[in-house]
Amino acid sequence: MERMIITHATVVSRDSLMEDYSVICEDGYIVDIFPTRVLNVKAPNAEAEIVDAKGKFLVPGFIDLHIHGLKGKLIDQGRDSFMAICRELPQFGVTAFLPTVLPAENECDVLKELAETKTTGTEVLGFFMEGQFLSLTGAIRGIKPDYTLARVEAMKNALGGKKGVFAISPEIPGIHSLLPRMCEGGVPAFITHTGANYEETEKAIQAGARHATHFLNVFPYIGDKEPGVRGSGAVEAIMANKDVTVDFILDGEHVDPRLIKMVLACKGIDNICLITDANINAGLEPGVYQGLCNTVIVMKFPGGPAREFRGEGKDTGILAGSGLTTDLAFKNAVRMLGLSITDAAALCSANPARILGLERKKGRIEKGFCADFSLMDNDFSVKACYIAGKKVFSA
Repeated sequence: MERMIITHATVVSRDSLMEDYSVICEDGYIVDIFPTRVLNVKAPNAEAEIVDAKGKFLVPGFIDLHIHGLKGKLIDQGRDSFMAICRELPQFGVTAFLPTVLPAENECDVLKELAETKTTGTEVLGFFMEGQFLSLTGAIRGIKPDYTLARVEAMKNALGGKKGVFAISPEIPGIHSLLPRMCEGGVPAFITHTGANYEETEKAIQAGARHATHFLNVFPYIGDKEPGVRGSGAVEAIMANKDVTVDFILDGEHVDPRLIKMVLACKGIDNICLITDANINAGLEPGVYQGLCNTVIVMKFPGGPAREFRGEGKDTGILAGSGLTTDLAFKNAVRMLGLSITDAAALCSANPARILGLERKKGRIEKGFCADFSLMDNDFSVKACYIAGKKVFSA
């Protein structure tokens, strides 16, 4: 039996900060949580690895639902880059994620290779396919206009039983008939890159598209018929439906934090997640990089957005993902949105877990849950990260 005890931690639970608590982990799971003062009663003469947190925050492991790359690597580059990203993510407190795969001529070969890859580090919860069933491209290039059930089947088969999450635009002809197959197994499709009207969006929601990714980015409303009168499109349909969750890229530019506060007021804290949509520049210094779809991008400040680069001295172009990492998103939730530490953790941990149907095993520090968590200091910097009760990163 592998046993570890974290002592003298400030445990970030869903409802409160539990100061000077201890957590016992056995064989990858949390088995007990209690005030450190009763440690000798709860675990007398324990044969275990003892970790003194020295008051640091013990935060549930972050789960990123949407990430393309990190520190000079992209998922679409293949097995070696994918494995490297899995090894690097724990330093940002990410214990599980959905790697994002873009359209390609050989996309099924890419999916099959990635699904069969044995990785270490951050746990792979499945794969997010973004671009194959979208009507508005944004920074994504080379979308093949093949909106058929055969393509859905081929992609799911390539995953070999691994979980697959599809990005969709509700206005694509016939998409509503594909959604039941896309959403088999209880995982929603993610609405994004869309100019759909209210009716198209509501129909997609009823068919299983119950989450919206990088919400408000590439969600234009194109249905105005009279100056001064706003109609209702995808944004309004998503906001009005209590069963739909959303996620944001909280880097200060993708979405004005004041807009996120508005959505929080409407949706409630439990229905919102934070993602990174990280490009190749995430975790690196500001600069110019070769990013997604072979575009040249620039990041002007650490954790800032990636924008298409037009040359020195010129204005930067459209958004092309972010340089954000989840630890920075967590910090921004506290500093830009004014959230409590417990609510910020819900946006990065418990809520993403629930969207993927993992709310009974991941995203919280509770008895019976996976021992996935990080130790963070008062500046919210990750000092250590644990996955299944094993240390996978130490600062």
